[in-house]
Amino acid sequence: MYPPQKTGLSPQEEGQPSLLSIGQSAVTGWPWVTLALAVVLVGVHAVLALAGPVDVDVLVRWGAKAGPLVVEAGQPWRLVTANFLHRDWPHLGLNLLVLVAAGVALERVCRRRDYAALLVTAGLITMAGSLGWSGAVSVGASGLVYACVGALLVLSRRYRGRLAKSRWMSGESALPTVLVFLWMGWTSVGVDNAGHLGGLLTGLLVGAFLEPRALSRGLVRPVGLVVVAGVVAALVVGERSGWRLERDDTFGVSVLLPEGWRGEEDGQGRRSFSNGLPGLGRATFSAEVIEVGEPGDGAVQARHFQEETLVPGAPGPEGRTLKVAGPVPTRVGGRDARRVRAELEGPGGDTYLMAFFVPRGEWVYRLVFTWPAAYPAYEAVVDRMVAELRFGEPALLREARARALLVPGAPGPLRVLGGELRRWGQAEAAVAPLTDAVRLAPSHVETRVELARALFETGRVDEGCHAAAEARVYGPSDTGALEAGVRCELARGDVARALERLEEARRLDPRDARLRAAEVSLRAVLESPARP
Repeated sequence: MYPPQKTGLSPQEEGQPSLLSIGQSAVTGWPWVTLALAVVLVGVHAVLALAGPVDVDVLVRWGAKAGPLVVEAGQPWRLVTANFLHRDWPHLGLNLLVLVAAGVALERVCRRRDYAALLVTAGLITMAGSLGWSGAVSVGASGLVYACVGALLVLSRRYRGRLAKSRWMSGESALPTVLVFLWMGWTSVGVDNAGHLGGLLTGLLVGAFLEPRALSRGLVRPVGLVVVAGVVAALVVGERSGWRLERDDTFGVSVLLPEGWRGEEDGQGRRSFSNGLPGLGRATFSAEVIEVGEPGDGAVQARHFQEETLVPGAPGPEGRTLKVAGPVPTRVGGRDARRVRAELEGPGGDTYLMAFFVPRGEWVYRLVFTWPAAYPAYEAVVDRMVAELRFGEPALLREARARALLVPGAPGPLRVLGGELRRWGQAEAAVAPLTDAVRLAPSHVETRVELARALFETGRVDEGCHAAAEARVYGPSDTGALEAGVRCELARGDVARALERLEEARRLDPRDARLRAAEVSLRAVLESPARP
C-alpha cells in the first residue's frame, strides 16, 4: 500500500470539490458580460470620435459626470453613463486591457449575475465617490477596472491555492496592477483618484462575499448590491445638493448659492461665481456696484448695459446676442429694480442672461445671472438665487455708525455718519446727525453742504436752500457750497438761475470735469426745443 498523499487542504476543504477539478465549462465558458461591455465601450467612443474631436463639451453632452448637472439640473443618470465614456483612444485602451483580463478571469469563476452586479455597483460607487470629492467633469471605466482587480485580490486570498488555473486569480498580476495604477493616478494631473478609490474599495468589499460558482451558497444578492449602491449614490447627491450664503460685506449684499459654486477672478473688479463647468452647462453669477453720484432708479445703467454689452448680433463676454428684452421694473430683495433678459449664442450652446440693476443711494448694484438653455432646470436654480438676494448694511456705514457711538458729541464722526447714510439712500436718517454736526461745528462748510443735499433728497426744498445759503456764507469760494446753490435752483425749477450758479462755480474750478459735464447738460436742457 502506498501512504496517503497530502493534499495541502484543511480537513474541512478536503470534503469540498477543488476548483482545479471543477467542470471545464466553469473555466472555459464564454465571458459574455465582459465581451459585451468591451464592445459597448469601443462602440460608444468610436461614435464620438467619428463625429469630431472629443472635447469636454462633447463628453458633457453625451453624459459625463458633471457635478452641477447631477445635483443642480436633476440628472443623476450621469453617474451611470459616465462609465461608458472616454476622453481618447489611449484612455480607453488602457482600461480595456486590464478590464478584459481581470473581468474574464472573474466572470469565468463567479456567477454571471454576481459579476454583473459587481460592475453595476462599482460604476455607481465610482462616480458617487468622484462626485463627493469634486464636481468636475469625469469619465471612464477605470472604476470598473479597479473593482474587478480588487475583487480578484480578495477572492484569490480567500481561496488561496485552489485557483491556480488562472494567473490572474493567483493575485500575482492583480496586486502589481493595483499598485501601478494607483501610483500613476497620484502622480498625474487630471486623474480622478477619488473615483479610482471608490471602485477599488467596492471591489474589495464585494470580493469578501463573492464565491466561485461551484461553491456558491447565495451570499451575494445581486439586486441587494445594486440597491445599496443606489442608496449610497443618492446620499452623496443629497449631500452635494446643499446651498450656502455668500456675503459681500463691503457693499452689504448677500446671495444664496449652490454648494458647489466657487468664486472666480474676472479681472474687472466684480465678484463672480460659477458652477465650475468650462463650456456646455456653465452657469454664472456676477455682482458689481457702480457709483453713479446721484440717486437714480437703475434705468440709466440698464440701458447702458444693453447698449454696451447686449448689442444684437454682436459678440460679447458671454456670447453673441440673439434677443434682448427690457428693461422692465421689478423688485429684488425688497428694493425697486430694473430687469434685462437676453438670449446669447456661446461656444457651449445657447445661454440665457438675466441682469438686475438695483439703485441704492449713489450706487447701483448690477447683478448678472447666466445659465445654459440646454438645461432648463437651471432656471429654477437662478430663480431661487434671485428670491434669496438680500441687501444689508455696508461695512462703511456700519463703521461710521460705530465711530459715532464711540465718540458721542464729536462733529467729525457725526458728519461721516450722515454722509454715509445719505450716500446709501437713507437721506431722511442722515438729517439728524448732520444737523447735530452743524450745531457742533457751524463753520464747517462741507457739513452744511451734506445737510443741504440730504434735505433736497427728502423733498424739503426750502430747508435745503436755507442750508445751501448758509454754506455759501461760510464758504463763498467753496465749489461745494456753490454746487449746493445749483441744486437749490434746480429743486425750485429755475434751470436758468441754476446755470448761472454753475458757471460761477466753473470759474472757480475750471478743470472740474464733473462741473463741466453738469454745465453741458444744463445748457442742453435750456436749448432743447421741447422746453416750454
